[in-house]
Amino acid sequence: MTRVLIDCTALPANRAGVGRYLEGLLAGLESTDIDLVVVGQERDAAALALLAPSAHIESVPPRLTSRGLRLLWEQFGLPAIARRLRVDVIHSPHYTYPLFWRGGRVVTVHDATFFSDPEVHSALKRFFFRTWIRLDWRRADVVVAPSAATVSEVERYLGAAKAGVRVAHHGVDARLFHAPSTAEVADFAREIPAIGDNGWFAFLGTIEPRKNLGALLDAHAMLGEGAPPLLVSGGRGWDTDVLARLDAGQPGVVALGYLPFEQLPALLGGATAVMYPSLGEGFGLPVLEAMSCGAAVITTDRLALPEVGGDAVEYTGVDAAAIAATMRELLASPARRAELSGLARARAARFTWEATAAGHAEAYEVAAAAH
Repeated sequence: MTRVLIDCTALPANRAGVGRYLEGLLAGLESTDIDLVVVGQERDAAALALLAPSAHIESVPPRLTSRGLRLLWEQFGLPAIARRLRVDVIHSPHYTYPLFWRGGRVVTVHDATFFSDPEVHSALKRFFFRTWIRLDWRRADVVVAPSAATVSEVERYLGAAKAGVRVAHHGVDARLFHAPSTAEVADFAREIPAIGDNGWFAFLGTIEPRKNLGALLDAHAMLGEGAPPLLVSGGRGWDTDVLARLDAGQPGVVALGYLPFEQLPALLGGATAVMYPSLGEGFGLPVLEAMSCGAAVITTDRLALPEVGGDAVEYTGVDAAAIAATMRELLASPARRAELSGLARARAARFTWEATAAGHAEAYEVAAAAH
């Protein structure tokens, strides 16, 4: 069997984004014949063992929670572990990888917005991630991307990859993201004083410029008094303008912060519509999760989002006026919302973490064969 080491040392504590990807991937790989080694922080060891019970779990020193030290250790400490454990392939799941490792190299490139939408990232991030994506494109044995749109967009800026490229769509755990019961929705609504009798709009995601929350806040204000409130859930990212507006308070907008996983089906599936007016995504996992909960989703047609939503979501423009118009249309049409709900659940069922893992297993075999 091919022995693969997955570097989970940068697993975020909040389990958003890359965290959801790694959790789903590890669980999915249990159904493959990959001999798995998982390297992670001590704080994550128990959770990683539950996700991948057949894997060998290796913990690293607590000091490596520092980003700078972790990146330095990645270059020298990670290959040492791989050699000691006789690993065939290292999978680096977040752009960076050990440059001097001589075995198989698989790297995940999550999105191309560092090239296509540079203004939504800081100058430091643009430089850092553009540099690493160029290295990935030239030197990895296989680059894994979550969408064909990501591959196409990177190729537009860097040309064809010298590395092999595999598209492995993300999946969704339908046991966690399921259509909520009437009781679950009612219990959730009782906890939010702003929710009245006409439902709510929901947003789930990190508050960063790419999510276009400023335009969404403006659009919600255009709906006027009496509109369903907008519930915003997710991590406090780096969109300082939006964070200031949320902290100051806007009528009809409720910042919920992180919610427990068990409340997400009610937030999403119980909403009048789930809003995700992003300027561009490498995949768009919150859209898929909302679809799996039976939500009527309003999103944009930027980059990979149509690859996820297909004909099961409502598309809108990225400016506030367009978003507000689409919100009004869906608010006025219960029949269309019900139609989207059914289409969304059926489409979301096609995206499984087992299929994601199978795509990765193919990438690991190709990388191992190259060495």
